[in-house]
Amino acid sequence: MMAALGLAACSSSRDAKVPATIRAIFDKPLYADSVWGLRVLDLDTREVLIDQRPDYDFLIGSVRKIFSVGELLNELGPDHVVVTPIYKHGAVDGAGVLDGDLILVASGDISMGGRTKDDGQFAITDFDHNEASSFGNAVLTKPDPLKGYKAIAQQIAAAGITQVNDVVIDDRLWEPYSFRGEFEMRSIFVNDDCVDLIMRPDAAGKPAVVDWRPRSAALGVVNDLVTSGPGTEFTLAIDPAFPACIGEPGCTSALSGQLPVDFVPPFTNEFPLVQTIRITEPHNYARTVLIELLADAGVTVLADPVAENPVAKLPPRNSYAEDDLVTSFPSFPYADYAKLINKTSYNLGANASLLLWGNTQGVDDMDDALVAEREMLTSVYGLRGDDFSFINGDGGGETSAKNEVVTSWLEIMAEQPAFEAFFDSLPILAVDGSMAFVDGFLSDPTLAGAKGQVHAKTGTFAGGDETGFVVKGEAFAGYIHTRSGRRLVYQVVVNNVPLKAFLDILEVIQDEGTISAILWRDY
Repeated sequence: MMAALGLAACSSSRDAKVPATIRAIFDKPLYADSVWGLRVLDLDTREVLIDQRPDYDFLIGSVRKIFSVGELLNELGPDHVVVTPIYKHGAVDGAGVLDGDLILVASGDISMGGRTKDDGQFAITDFDHNEASSFGNAVLTKPDPLKGYKAIAQQIAAAGITQVNDVVIDDRLWEPYSFRGEFEMRSIFVNDDCVDLIMRPDAAGKPAVVDWRPRSAALGVVNDLVTSGPGTEFTLAIDPAFPACIGEPGCTSALSGQLPVDFVPPFTNEFPLVQTIRITEPHNYARTVLIELLADAGVTVLADPVAENPVAKLPPRNSYAEDDLVTSFPSFPYADYAKLINKTSYNLGANASLLLWGNTQGVDDMDDALVAEREMLTSVYGLRGDDFSFINGDGGGETSAKNEVVTSWLEIMAEQPAFEAFFDSLPILAVDGSMAFVDGFLSDPTLAGAKGQVHAKTGTFAGGDETGFVVKGEAFAGYIHTRSGRRLVYQVVVNNVPLKAFLDILEVIQDEGTISAILWRDY
């Protein structure tokens, strides 16, 4: 099998030299205390061209997502669609009154129609809102994030139901997963479990202009953010940023601080400025949203819209009768979700992918999914278990792997029926996704042709405090179609880069982009 070919080939080329042009980047003063790794091989001949630090366990960050996404693509196929059914639990009389509840059975659909453009296509931006708090800004997609829930409410009304006792969200597809200690990720999603804050300055001394989406009684926003004069410091506090009160009446988060009239939002260099509040109780939030939209569609729900999701009303798992199906909502094909996850490094989507893959193996929690994944990667694909450590589906924390594990997986994926969708999901150098702004190499005319010729997943693991930041891991891993026509598989990664400020990480990312372009030019 392909993995065995890749592993065997590496042993004869471990001492391959790093080109001087790349070594010069490794030797920059910025990286005096850092550890670089680079593994490059020819996809067609399996010749290993460079193998820098083959025995080092590198922190790879979100490069880990190529496993979570690739595994589910292989298991279910790019065209796989999950369906979210809505059942009635009780009898409906001739006037459409349901003497019972509506139950939405969550399917793990990570968008729930909230990224559906008017032409039916799937919306993604290069600066996704899921990383707004980390990077300081985002570009929002245009579709209504509640579009799918609105469609469900309208379909229920069209089915002739006029009144119900209550709405219940059945999110038992997998056990809730504690995401970064922030909240428990469940199999129901609303706007990627984010409330988007959309901010602009007004005249100095006036309140800043603040809007948010989605709007729901599940969570209100109090705006105490003021517009300050030119040259003042931007400060923003969101209290709480992780509201535990969702499901309780009157739940709010408050904004405070000052937004200077001359502030320049990072990355986009223009307003609006986007930040997010985490929807920490997505089952409660989704229930409220659906009740509100049912009211808009003419369906009365007798229960209070803002309350805890009444899970005690649920029947036993998987006991729903076909005759009780009211309507259903299909997801986008998984190929679209693969693009969202890999191009924007969507952490919740990667974890959902691993949990959905775990469901195909008969398990329903993260720990068991990781055990099943390790067994599959080692016994089926021949990867060495001592050479990687995955702690979740997204690559957070101390996720590590030797370069050989990553490039072997890329080799394996290149032989799979789902490879085209996998390849298309990867960010493209200087074109889109997390690689859209990696363009420092373009100033060198000998490297500019690399634009669009590198498809690679990026990975970042960084942390810091008032004394500065450390890039614990920054990596690119993917495929290069070189100037000479060769197809390369590679991972370039650096660990332990001290920085003065978080945005200084851009220099590290640009250096890895330049290394990728050099490989395009010289091989």
